[in-house]
Amino acid sequence: LQAEVASFEQMQRVILQVKPDLLFHLAADSSASRSLETVRSTLQGNLVSTVNLLTLMAEMGGRVILAGSLEEPNPGETPIASSPYAAAKWASTIYAQMFQQLYHLSIVRARLFMVYGPGQMNFKKLIPYVTLALLNGEVPQLSSGQRLIDWIYVDDVVDGLIAAAQSSEDGVFELGSGTLTSITEIVHRLNQLINPNIQPMFGALSDRPMEQVRVANLENSISKLNWKPKVSLEEGLARTVEWYAAYHQATLRSCA
Repeated sequence: LQAEVASFEQMQRVILQVKPDLLFHLAADSSASRSLETVRSTLQGNLVSTVNLLTLMAEMGGRVILAGSLEEPNPGETPIASSPYAAAKWASTIYAQMFQQLYHLSIVRARLFMVYGPGQMNFKKLIPYVTLALLNGEVPQLSSGQRLIDWIYVDDVVDGLIAAAQSSEDGVFELGSGTLTSITEIVHRLNQLINPNIQPMFGALSDRPMEQVRVANLENSISKLNWKPKVSLEEGLARTVEWYAAYHQATLRSCA
């Protein structure tokens, strides 16, 4: 079954046909662009789609695992969204809280930190972009690289989502590594794995305005879900590079 998640009518047909007891809402327009052109698309792809699904699941009854984002403000922070995407995800969280309290919908909000790993085909994202550039013998053009980020391998995220689904606990569970690593360090590690002779160009691009530094608080995830990340950054990047190297070779063969 396929449907446009921002279309209430299309999603209603799917929900009525499937009648899910449990729904994972992972679809998103995850652009981190600050461009005015992304405001409407991120609103539709993140907030409208989420409200549609929460409404339908509240009518049907069931449970929702909702993917949140590190871009949302932490409790106690000055609530300023740093991008249209961050604003839409933050508003989605507020709606989820309302659906829980007012309509008694069972919701887990899984707050995902910077997910990486094999199969990520958005080559504007840092790790796919740098990896493919190095595999092609190109010099990656980067910002200052100073931003600190909590990186989490995709398999660990999948395990966390499954643990949340199998638990009876509602609420917020943060899925991250609990540690911060700079963009510079990530690029250095990729460089050493792929082509140490290439020198990435830091400072070629401007840093994005209003970038936030947030690290996952794993207390709830460990105590209530019995979940914690298993894949180290070193191992995760090695697996990721191996996958992209195979993808790169397959692409070259198909073009030959």
